[in-house]
Parts: sequence; C-alpha cells; structure tokens
Amino acid sequence: MNLKLTLVALVSLALGAALALLPVGQRAPQSLSASTRVTGKALIGGPFSLIDQTGKRVTDEDFKGRYLLVYFGYTFCPDLCPTGLQSIARVLDQLGTDAAKVAPLFITIDPTRDTAEKLKAYVAAFHPQIEGLTGTDQQVAEAAAAYQVYYTKGEAVDDHDYMMDHSSLIYLMGSDGKFITTFPEDVDAATIVKAIQSQKEVK
Repeated sequence: MNLKLTLVALVSLALGAALALLPVGQRAPQSLSASTRVTGKALIGGPFSLIDQTGKRVTDEDFKGRYLLVYFGYTFCPDLCPTGLQSIARVLDQLGTDAAKVAPLFITIDPTRDTAEKLKAYVAAFHPQIEGLTGTDQQVAEAAAAYQVYYTKGEAVDDHDYMMDHSSLIYLMGSDGKFITTFPEDVDAATIVKAIQSQKEVK
C-alpha cells in the first residue's frame, strides 16, 4: 500500500469512529476541508474508473481540460444530496456560457441500488449537464478514497431500504485535475461561481 492510500485509510478510520457516535442520517465530520483550504496541497483527487449514466466506462482523463464540481452521494438521500445538487445546478445556471468549461459529477456511494439508468433519471431532475457515475463496489471505493470521502451503510429502514452515512462536500478541481477547494453542500452558488471565474482560464 503506498503512502497516499495509507493516509486516506487512517483518515477514513478516524472519521468512521467519530461517525459511529452520531445518529443515522447526520452528516459526517467536515474537518478535511479546513486544512486543505489553508495549504492548497491536500491529497485529494486522482485517477478513477467508473461507469457513466449511459453505461459507458469513463476515467478522470475524460474530463481533463474542464473544471470539475464533484459531489459524492446517493439517490435515496433524503436531504444532503438534493441540496448539494441544487447548489451545483445554480452554479451552472449562473455561469452562463462558462458552464461549458465545467464538468459537474455526481458519484454514487451506493452502487448496489444506483444503477446507471437510475442515476440518469435522478440527475436530470436537477440539471441536464450533471453527470451521474456509478461502478462496482471496488471502483466506487477507490474513487471515494482518492477524494477522502467517508461513507458507510447505515441502519436499515425496513427489509428493502437503508440509509447511507457520508461526508458531504462539493469538490472544485482545476482543469488540470488538481484540487482547488471544497464547499459545503448548502453553499451560496455565487461563492463557487466566483471561485471558478477567478481562475485565469475562465477570465
């Protein structure tokens, strides 16, 4: 195991221990973003291989040259995920023609239930530009680890339904694939727009 994966594993274990003390449905701790915004050198982002909402395999290389707005969640999420996707949709609307320079990605943390077909219908309800990504359990776990995302299966609601506990951040990645910053899911869209437009490629 390399150093980056070791650090991610240690962070995930720490977050998992903290989350175990919270009721199901509460957001996971958001402490990762505090240090990353100070240093700008966090180990966030990296290669991933997933399946898009049309059933096509995609990797991080397919999005190079565009800014990424990445949000990890799941379609059965009652509150945090819809809020995050609504924020991203407002960003795209406010960017106008500059929205073409942004790839907004919704990566499921619940691949068992979130098929490509289900994701396609779900993200379309928020904005036509948002892309839903799924994959095998391993592929999703690797993508989440790259972004230091915590998630775990929560308590069952009934025999067929369950919640997922997860961290809830919107990641802004540069057109070169490098980490820029994070935002809470309920961020004012204008804040993200300003952050994107401050990059020289969008001026």
